[in-house]
Formats: sequence, structure tokens, C-alpha cells
Amino acid sequence: MKQVGILGGSGYTGAELLRLLTTHPDYEVKVVTGDSMAGQMVHELYPSLALAYPNLTYQAMKPEFMDGLDAVFCALPHGISQTIVPKILDNVGHIIDLGSDFRLKDPQAYVDWYLMEHACPEYLANSIYGLPELFRDEIRGGKLIAATGCNAAASILSLAPFLKEKVIESTSIVINLITGVSGAGKPPKDNTTFCAVDENVTPYGLLTHRHTPEIEQALSDFSAEETKVLFTPHLAPMNRGIIATSYGKVTDSLTTQKAIEILHDAYGHEPFIYVSENPPSTKATLGSNAVHITARVDERTQTLISIVTLDNLVKGASGMAIQNANIAMEIEETLGLPIAGLYP
Repeated sequence: MKQVGILGGSGYTGAELLRLLTTHPDYEVKVVTGDSMAGQMVHELYPSLALAYPNLTYQAMKPEFMDGLDAVFCALPHGISQTIVPKILDNVGHIIDLGSDFRLKDPQAYVDWYLMEHACPEYLANSIYGLPELFRDEIRGGKLIAATGCNAAASILSLAPFLKEKVIESTSIVINLITGVSGAGKPPKDNTTFCAVDENVTPYGLLTHRHTPEIEQALSDFSAEETKVLFTPHLAPMNRGIIATSYGKVTDSLTTQKAIEILHDAYGHEPFIYVSENPPSTKATLGSNAVHITARVDERTQTLISIVTLDNLVKGASGMAIQNANIAMEIEETLGLPIAGLYP
């Protein structure tokens, strides 16, 4: 039995980690931190976890609490993990960071996109970008894994096969994405209150969204070709879910049938990706680690349309982290991860 810890277990992704780990046969949660909730029982904050964790208590973060753990999941706001990881990395088996602190390789990118200097830039070169479907071999045995973000996962998976096959231009890609409110995190914000979100769809992060360099970096690494994207997310009145619609200019003769074949070739063997000729929906992936994807080619305008849906808290965060941990510790990759969505 692997012993794991969760840093930041009082937020949405931390709570989702706790939920998913209840069904994992090889992991035992030994410690969960939440500085603002220290001393409070987990089930007092999340009654949905009462039967699973009747005695688990949130603790204030102390590095020594992590000593000897097989894996630590960091479910912390941006900027916090980079101050903690150097203190615990040598004393734990693996760290899987759900945040963005170790996803970008260039320290200057954190200045440009996050408006802050990275606290430990020397760690960036050796961190592993945790998108299993594209970088599985690199993840195996990885010590510090930066799990892919929710918006980035949907966007990257929608485009990677087509860029690798060089059937679309790599520098004129447009991504329009719709996400549920939980993607903004648990702390209340003016734009995530009920009255702000209900019956309203709002674009945000116009031209400056922080997932843009992550998307470009991963696609460029995977396709071995410089990639540029125009990424525009929208906040929608739903708790969970992401749908990304990506557009690319076709460079060669390409039909819808061929585009679907490319997706089957790329993802047909993947346990969590369903390739379909039908348009995917966010509800179909609710509560699961599944990704649903389809594609179309508009021959009139020579444009590829690739559409992906996933649950932003599972495949886009906590499920992604567990999948990475399974691979890193050479455990069956699918353990503890649901493939069926909730319906209705």
C-alpha cells in the first residue's frame, strides 16, 4: 500500500483527490493539509466524504509531515508549490503538482505570463510535464511531475495528432473553450458568485490567459514544430466541465473521415479517450477521467475543427494527477479512475 499526502486538501481539487482516492486499492491517504481549515475534520467541510474519511483532520502544513510518503499531491494556488517543493522533494518518493508552478520550462515565461519571478527556477528543467497520452514515457519514474491544467489538457489533446501529422498550420490555431465555474477555484470572486454566473457566459483572459504558453510549449514539444495559438476561454453557468473547440488551417488534402482516422490512430489505444463521429457533450464526461473527442473538416474554407470535452476537476485536475502518480510509480495506470460519466 502506497502512502500519500495531499497539500491543499480543502479546495475543490483537493476534495476531488480525496473522493477519487477512496476507490484506489493501492493508495492510503496519510496526511491532508489545509492551513485555513487546520484542526477541522474533513467531513465537516465536505459531508460527502463523511463515510470515507470519518477521522481525517486537516493539518497546517509542516514539511516534516511529508517525510517518507510515497507520493505527495500539491493542490495549491499558483505560487505556493514552488516555495514548498524544495523543502520536501528529497524526502518523498514523488511529487505531483496540480498547479502551474512547474509546467513551464522557461523561467522568463513566469515573468511574462504570471507577472512574478519563479522562486526556484533551477527545478524547472527537471520537472516533467504530466500529460500521459503524449508524454507517458517521460512520466515513468518521474520525481517532480507538473500535471497538465484543465484548459490546456482539452486544448492540447484536440490538436496534438493533427500537428504531429502536419495536416494543419502550426502558427494560426484558434481555440475557443467553455469551462465550468469550479475551474476558478473555491475562494469566492466577484465574477464567480451565483448572480454573476447564472444565465451568463463571459469570456476572460483575453489575449493573456496563463494557459497559453503551456499549450504552445506542449504542442511544440510533441510535434517538434513551433506552435502558436490564440486561446479564448469562456466561463459558463455549470459546476463542472470543459468543451474546447479548436480550429486549424488545413495544409494538405484532408477530409472529415481522414481526420477521424488520425484521432483513432493517435488515441484508439488510450484507456481514457473516446473518439466518436458524434459531437461530444460536457455531461457525458461528468465525474469521470474520460475525454471525448471528434473532428470535422470544412472543405469549403479548408479548416479543421476538433472538439474535446472533459471534466475539469477529474481529467483536468485530480484524476490527471492520480493517473500521473500511477504511471510514475509503475502502478496500473487506470486504477482508482472512473471511465463512466454521471447521468443525468
